[in-house]
Amino acid sequence: MDFEYSDKVKGLLERVTAFMDEHIFPVEDKIHEQIAEDPWSTPPLMEELKAKAKAQGLWNFFLPLSYGKYSAGLTNLEYAPLAEAMGKVLWGSEVFNCSAPDTGNMEVLAKYGNEAQKKQWLEPLLAGKIRSAFAMTEPEVASSDATNIETRIERDGDEYVINGRKFFISGACRKQCEIMIVMGKTDPENSNRYLQQSQILVPMNTPGVIKVRPMKVFGYNDAPEGHAEIIFDNVRVPVGNIILGEGKGFEIAQGRLGPGRIHHCMRSVGAAQRALDLMCKRVNERIVFGQPLIKQQSIREDIAKSACQIEQARLMTLKAAQKMDAEGNKAAKELISMIKIVAPSMALDVIDRAIQCHGAVGLSQDTCLGHMFAMQRTLRLADGPDQVHMMQLGRDLAKRYAG
Repeated sequence: MDFEYSDKVKGLLERVTAFMDEHIFPVEDKIHEQIAEDPWSTPPLMEELKAKAKAQGLWNFFLPLSYGKYSAGLTNLEYAPLAEAMGKVLWGSEVFNCSAPDTGNMEVLAKYGNEAQKKQWLEPLLAGKIRSAFAMTEPEVASSDATNIETRIERDGDEYVINGRKFFISGACRKQCEIMIVMGKTDPENSNRYLQQSQILVPMNTPGVIKVRPMKVFGYNDAPEGHAEIIFDNVRVPVGNIILGEGKGFEIAQGRLGPGRIHHCMRSVGAAQRALDLMCKRVNERIVFGQPLIKQQSIREDIAKSACQIEQARLMTLKAAQKMDAEGNKAAKELISMIKIVAPSMALDVIDRAIQCHGAVGLSQDTCLGHMFAMQRTLRLADGPDQVHMMQLGRDLAKRYAG
């Protein structure tokens, strides 16, 4: 295993890091001020940053080589350090058009969409002209088992009619969100539970799409993206909006979630690294009981443990990315599950220690730590709860020893 970054990646990482230092870190507060003025719209400053990044060619890093003409030409392993750098700011990846849920939706359209779907939705997403959302989670069922979902997608002539209720639809609150990929059941009576579901494209302005409210996460509304609760009330879309065909929803979901999970983990490593950086700076500056905090043995231990945990997660993420590149996402599923279990919990540990070292200000809006902690906690549920990954991973590992 060789995780040494190539000259190409080193060059890109230097450019992304320089862009973060020059354009992103200095305006974190300004972005939040603009969001407060118009919560559900992309801040003007964000659009300016995106234009600068795009002009510099720092754009769409996430699609791997297998996606052909839509790919930026990077492998998963090459993308990993760039995603880590972007993950140091909650909204950093959006500047480079590498943020969820758009990345997952673009992967779905690039891999499974037909030419008309790619032209209408993938190309404007790749250009950063529009935003998107993915609607799977439902309030009435345990959506960690995707076969439970109850939203109906029924064929009626040249249209599909969609009825159901979804929530925590990340991105759907934003005014610039124009398209959702909705997962529902076209064949609920199929004896194969994994062939009951389909995925379909639903424009946000379709009659019957009713935004109920933005869901909050630990009190944060995560504007401008938000996490919408939406009712689908006899929503009609053309039959051409179905992706890949009826009964392919679970297959598409599995194809989408593998890369999405590792992208989240890459950013988690970046968030943890920034928390450690802030912690080290704080403990060198803060005087407690007549001496800098760094003189305390427990503080030194916290820093050491944090550095060890980050490096462990970083190496596991790189190993999973390399396996995906060499053998495909399916072959890497165990490593993807491992890092999905490890990375968010690791980041929570590190961020918690950083908060403790900052004292009361660590809980406040004066640092990124509180919001970062909330976001990392959601990742223990997003794209599959820890327990589901552990259940499946444990089952598969033990199966090798069955008589």
